[in-house]
Amino acid sequence: MIAWIGSYTDAPPYDGELTRLAGLVAPGLVNAHCHSPMTLFRGLGEGLPLDRWLQEVMWPREARLRPADVTAAMRLASAEMLRCGVTTSVEMYVYADAVAAAVHETGARAIVMAPLLAAPGWEHLGTLEEQLERAARQAAEAETDPMIEVGIGPHAAYTVPLDILGRAGELARAHDMMLHIHVAETEDEAAELEAEHGLSVPRLLAEHGVLGGRVLAAHCVWLDDADLDVWAAHDVAVAHCPQSNAKLAAGIAPLRAMLDRGIRVGLGTDGPASNNNLDLWEEIRLAAQLARLRALDAQALSAAEAFWLATGGSAAAVDRPDLGQLEPGRAADFCHVDIDDVAFIPVESPSDLLTHLVWSAGSQHVRDTWVAGRRVVADGVCLTVDEAAARAEVRERSAALAR
Repeated sequence: MIAWIGSYTDAPPYDGELTRLAGLVAPGLVNAHCHSPMTLFRGLGEGLPLDRWLQEVMWPREARLRPADVTAAMRLASAEMLRCGVTTSVEMYVYADAVAAAVHETGARAIVMAPLLAAPGWEHLGTLEEQLERAARQAAEAETDPMIEVGIGPHAAYTVPLDILGRAGELARAHDMMLHIHVAETEDEAAELEAEHGLSVPRLLAEHGVLGGRVLAAHCVWLDDADLDVWAAHDVAVAHCPQSNAKLAAGIAPLRAMLDRGIRVGLGTDGPASNNNLDLWEEIRLAAQLARLRALDAQALSAAEAFWLATGGSAAAVDRPDLGQLEPGRAADFCHVDIDDVAFIPVESPSDLLTHLVWSAGSQHVRDTWVAGRRVVADGVCLTVDEAAARAEVRERSAALAR
C-alpha cells in the first residue's frame, strides 16, 4: 500500500530502491464495466444496432468459446489496459475462472462477474440454476485473493427471467457479492420491458428483489428522474460507458442528473467489440463532452469531475475505497504520465495539468504503471506479458472462431 505522499525533500528515511521519474503520478484508473475478452471480436458487426449486433454476431461466436480462448484474449486485453494506466477492471464474461487466471498472469486487479445468461448455443455453460451455484462457489474461493474479487453478472432483465434475477439478488446479498447488470442500454429495451411489465427497468428490479445490496448497473441511458430516484434510494451505482453508447447509437446517459442525486458513477469502456478499444482516457474526455452537449452547458461537467469518474468515482462505484486515489493507506496502484509533450503546453497554474490530462493528453502519455507496488509497465512496455506472442495467439484463435 501507499506509505507516504509528498515532496521528495520531506520524505521519511527509506532504505529500498528509489525510482525518480519526471512528470505526473496519477492514480491507477478503474474500468467499471468491460467485456475485455471481446478482443477476439474487435470491430465485428460494424454499424449494427445493439440487438442485431448481439443476436447476429456476438452470441453465435461467443457460443463457440472455450476457456483457453477467454484466457488468451483476457491476457492481451489486460496488457492493453495496463499500458493505458488502467489497474483494475470489472469483467463481465463467460468462464470467470479463465478471466481470473489471465488477470493473475498480468498482475492487474479485477472484479470478475460470474455470468448468468441463457442464450441459444450456450447450453454447455449449464442451466441458470447451475450458473447461480457456480457463482457462489467461485466467490467463496476468491475470498482471500487480494487481486481478484468475484461477483455475479446477470446479463439483463430482458435476457434473464425475473425470478432468477431475484434469486441472484438474494445470493449477492447473502454472500456480500457485487451484482452487475446491464440496464436500459437502448430505448427499445426500456420501452419493451415497460410495455410487458408495466414498470420501468429500475422499478422492475426493485419489485423483484434484485436491489438492496452491492449493485452496479451498466449504461442506464434511458432512465427518467423517477428511475434515478429509485437508484438513489437503493444506493445503486452506475457504470457509464459513453463511447460504446455513442458507437451503437444507444443514446446519451443522464450523467449530470445522476451525480446531482449523489449516485455513485464510474466510467467503463464496455467491450472492445463495441468501443473498439479499452482506453479509459477516451471515456474521460467523451463523458465530459457529452455531458456538456446534453445540457448545452460548458460547465455541466468539469475536467476534475471527468477525471474523478475514472479514478475515485469508479473506485466508489465498485465499492473499493482502497483504490482510485493517491493517499497513504490506499493500494499502491498508480501510473506515471510523461508531460514533456505539446499536449501539456502551456502550464500557467497547477490546475492546467489536470485540464490537459482530460482535454489534450491521453493513454499515449502513460509511460509506467504499478499495481500493488509492483511495476508492470516500464517505458510503455508491459513487463508481465509477451505481447507479440499474445497478439499472435489471439489472432489465431479469432480466425478459428470465425471458421
